[in-house]
Amino acid sequence: MLPIITEDISQKAFDEIFKDMPEWRKKMIHYIKDENPEINTAIIEASNKTDLDPKAVALGAYMTYIMLEMASKENDAILNYTE
Repeated sequence: MLPIITEDISQKAFDEIFKDMPEWRKKMIHYIKDENPEINTAIIEASNKTDLDPKAVALGAYMTYIMLEMASKENDAILNYTE
């Protein structure tokens, strides 16, 4: 089951992404290449096999990836919380 992406998580991601979107996208290319090369390859292939702007397709995929990662970390923190 995928983690829930809350409005707070979305806002944190958007705040980071849209400070300097081209730079953030470049950073994500390298991050995902190291973190999950198969996903990176799939994103690149998908963005090159469409009539849409490849950079926009990749941006959407990277945004989704980072929001899912943030939500997963938040869920893990809640599940592992101890007083």
